[in-house]
Amino acid sequence: MGKRKVRVAVIFGGRSGEHEVSLASAASVMQAMDKEKYEIFPVGITRSGRWLASGDAMQALQSGAAERALLGPGEEPQSERAPAVPGQRAALVPGMEETRFPEVDVVFPVLHGPYGEDGTLQGLLELAGIPYVGAGVLGSALGMDKVAMKDVFRARGLPVADYVHLLAREWRSRPAEWVARIEAELGYPCFVKPANLGSSVGITKAHNRGELERGMEEAAQYDRKLLVERGINAREIEVSVLGNDEPEASVPGEVIPSNEFYDYAAKYLDGQSQLLIPAPISPEQTRRARELAIEAFKAVDCAGMARVDFLLCRDTGQLYLNEVNTIPGFTSISMYPKLWEASGLPYPQLIDRLIELALERHEERRRLRTEYPGARGEG
Repeated sequence: MGKRKVRVAVIFGGRSGEHEVSLASAASVMQAMDKEKYEIFPVGITRSGRWLASGDAMQALQSGAAERALLGPGEEPQSERAPAVPGQRAALVPGMEETRFPEVDVVFPVLHGPYGEDGTLQGLLELAGIPYVGAGVLGSALGMDKVAMKDVFRARGLPVADYVHLLAREWRSRPAEWVARIEAELGYPCFVKPANLGSSVGITKAHNRGELERGMEEAAQYDRKLLVERGINAREIEVSVLGNDEPEASVPGEVIPSNEFYDYAAKYLDGQSQLLIPAPISPEQTRRARELAIEAFKAVDCAGMARVDFLLCRDTGQLYLNEVNTIPGFTSISMYPKLWEASGLPYPQLIDRLIELALERHEERRRLRTEYPGARGEG
């Protein structure tokens, strides 16, 4: 008999504003996986949190059939519906009958944003004892929360742009006070962001007080925590990191956004942004970017993969850490796999390596003791 294929559950969709991005990434991952090595189980999560683990989950999400099947007469889709967890009844669309989560060797999460990239899914998989690709609970949570991430970077002495953070409730109760503080500490232009979201969703650039106020209201629609950063006349540099305890960094790449900054439209809609690989920067800047990328990866206790984004000040040449993305975009034209391809690791082999790292990390954790003999009076 031949060697049994590795059974991989690829999870995609989800309840965040990055649902469509997740579908595109997962489709690329599954298409590139070696079908001679892997038995693939697509697992979709609808916008309302229902798990689809049988039939064509990708088609059900892309077409909207899964959400429509959940609605009663005259009902509108609602993202706040109570989610169904593995083992509960899946959305009843053709081919999506009641099902149980399949028994798999490893999970490949391709869920961007909250409820997938923030440690929630990772915690569920830890409880279930299932190996999974990417960062653990802590690394995922820190990578998702831009405020906590920057606090950790600053505590580790890593370079970050000046920032102010606050709660949406604080903004709504004392807007004039916060405007005055932001103007005094950061000035214009500045960037306003939801603390817990990716793909530039909810991010605006404010050049004056009116834009700042509108940006704060926009960000507050997506998260209870808000982040405001000093605007820097910068180039956008990105580095891919791969590994567990001894991570490696790819060659850096540069993003030339089609808009004033790399917003959602520039990333996914207009097709006009450019990716320069390798980035046209000096050897010293290249060395520093790769070094800082690994330091940032370790600072947030990351594992498996991450894309580390930098701002390279045009005026001073200073590199600033912007953020760590623990589940970066993963289409075949996304920066994370393209940087590794330029570094000598093609897309299919990158997927192989990520699965190997997931299994290695799980085996290491499995060997740890989970009980203390002394607690039972044993010698």
